[in-house]
Amino acid sequence: MPSYIVVGGQWGDEGKGAVIAYLALKDKPDIIARGGVGTNAGHSVFINGRKYAVRQLPTGFIQTKARLLVGAGVLVDPGVFFHELKALEDFNVGERVGIDYRCAIIEERHKQLDRSNDHLHGKIGTTGSGCGPANADRVMRRAKLAKDIAELEPYLTDVAEEINNALEDDKLVLVEGTQGFGLSLYYGTYPYVTSKDTTASAIASDVGIGPTRADDVIVVFRSFPTRVGAGPFPTEMSQEEAERLGVVEYGTVTGRRRRVGWFDFEFARYSVRINGATMIALTMLDKYDKEAFGITDYDRLPRKAKEFVEEIEERVGVPVALIKTGPEIKHIIDRRDTI
Repeated sequence: MPSYIVVGGQWGDEGKGAVIAYLALKDKPDIIARGGVGTNAGHSVFINGRKYAVRQLPTGFIQTKARLLVGAGVLVDPGVFFHELKALEDFNVGERVGIDYRCAIIEERHKQLDRSNDHLHGKIGTTGSGCGPANADRVMRRAKLAKDIAELEPYLTDVAEEINNALEDDKLVLVEGTQGFGLSLYYGTYPYVTSKDTTASAIASDVGIGPTRADDVIVVFRSFPTRVGAGPFPTEMSQEEAERLGVVEYGTVTGRRRRVGWFDFEFARYSVRINGATMIALTMLDKYDKEAFGITDYDRLPRKAKEFVEEIEERVGVPVALIKTGPEIKHIIDRRDTI
């Protein structure tokens, strides 16, 4: 069975949560593992009209038979972790989740430093979740690890071993990334970036798999990219234009209004190259063409929507395999069998 990685291709908020939730239900992976930075990224998914948002646990929690893992490269905030266990108890998350014992811990002092630092919170516009200072402590070799926190002991595991064992047993593994390509510490719009790399290569490393173990990389783009906080945004539109188009949104973690832009084909092409994308997932096509709302058959898409998809494939150079046409999990066109 294959393994695949899902990452954001823009500046986060691409709709990865909805794509991952669909894949979790449709493909029924045995393991769903989360890489990425930590609790500074929120993923949302709508289930029967109800919104669920997670910052620590894998978004694929909705697949109730999957083992849920948090890789060694992910920062863990115990408070957020236990809050989400409680909030998702209907999905039996507590019985299925494992945290790598090597995860670094976000402490209260990290959050205080993040929120009080003029450079981080003021100029860069961080979420205040403590991730940057916690990663700095890890680099300085003074961070606490999950194995040092007694309350986490029942959930500790070796994520890399679990995943590699699963792959050797021909089990399906889905790996989730967080944030987006434009926020990569190395390849993003530095210094307006997050505190580590966010590309597919880094996400694979976070959960302990080598580059040859990932069969597919799905990069998620949205029809109108958004960005929270400061930093370059070449195709940004005015707030008035965003309101006219009906694209007014607020960050899952920060509550700040998202900046909105036009689709950047050149940036998208660079993103898929660095991520090694084999497929694109395009979200919020219904925002680009309202007549596309809720359609689940590609042939039934209106001409405007189809032409946009075809332009992305031509100019970016990767097939658009998944298309979200609305907020619910069922609002998706799956073309993986035809490309």
